[in-house]
Amino acid sequence: MATEPSSILVYVGLDLVGDGVMKLPFVRALRAAYPKAHITWLAGKGKSVYSGVLAPLVAGLLDEVIDDAHIGTHWWELLRRPLAGRRFDLIIDTQRRAATTLIAKRIRHGMFVSSAADWHLSDLKPGPGWNKPPSMVRQMLELLELASGKPADCSTPLALDPAIEAEAERRLPYGPLYVGLAPGAGGKHKCWPLDNYIALAMRLAKSGRVPVMLLGPAEQQWEGEIRDAIPGAVLPLDARSTPPLTIALGRRMAVAVANDSGTGHMLAASGVPMISLFGPTPPEKFAPATSHLTVLRAQDFALSDAMEGIPLPSVASAIERVLDPAAAE
Repeated sequence: MATEPSSILVYVGLDLVGDGVMKLPFVRALRAAYPKAHITWLAGKGKSVYSGVLAPLVAGLLDEVIDDAHIGTHWWELLRRPLAGRRFDLIIDTQRRAATTLIAKRIRHGMFVSSAADWHLSDLKPGPGWNKPPSMVRQMLELLELASGKPADCSTPLALDPAIEAEAERRLPYGPLYVGLAPGAGGKHKCWPLDNYIALAMRLAKSGRVPVMLLGPAEQQWEGEIRDAIPGAVLPLDARSTPPLTIALGRRMAVAVANDSGTGHMLAASGVPMISLFGPTPPEKFAPATSHLTVLRAQDFALSDAMEGIPLPSVASAIERVLDPAAAE
């Protein structure tokens, strides 16, 4: 844009917890690109966790969140002006349903950016030869880069409540070198075997590192097995733990290992160097958006995409390369 926008609207359908965590790099880059703009996040078809459980993480990044606005669902919305009386210098439409885009475009604006209908409804378009990135976050970042005319910068710090930071320090006190291990995922087919995580934790403990097992609500039943195998195991999360606490804990770690999971994205949001394990799901689509990332794919070690194909020594070596870049495999 010729002049910096002072008001920006981002349109999304809705944001569940997983969506919200994955979109955090975009929110951070948006604020970095427009540090003085008033940024409104509009969920047209449902709730956004940015007004709920993840609200503390976007404090200072978003100025306003509009929940369940009922914008972008029915064709007759084309006959009126959504958000009547409001105008935005820039609207970024992050979804690709053409009918919804036509409705969102009825909101008064100066510039409108959207990839829907092969960019035909957008005021700005990518150059010849453009190919849609497989990653949802990368797709969103390209919209921002097109609007701002500069590369996306996802390094803007996330604000965390001092009470959350203090609680993370209580659970992981200063001193030890912590290595995060997140053995869960939304589907068991995405999980590296728990026995491997336990063996890796034992290996780390013998070398003087402190393994931190991060169990989500669906993995709490593994706690007994882990404690039996690893006396003194550190398991800082419980069924009531929130994403901000997971992120605060990640900031206290030297490196973390995770499957393709929401916990992996939360840890990536903390800035901790990540080792992400993939098999049946493509990392180019689902890997966390972070600059400190090592991806290990089952297909690089075996003839199938089964997670057990990733060798334990390869994961251990990846950890050592992060902790000591000069270490040999």
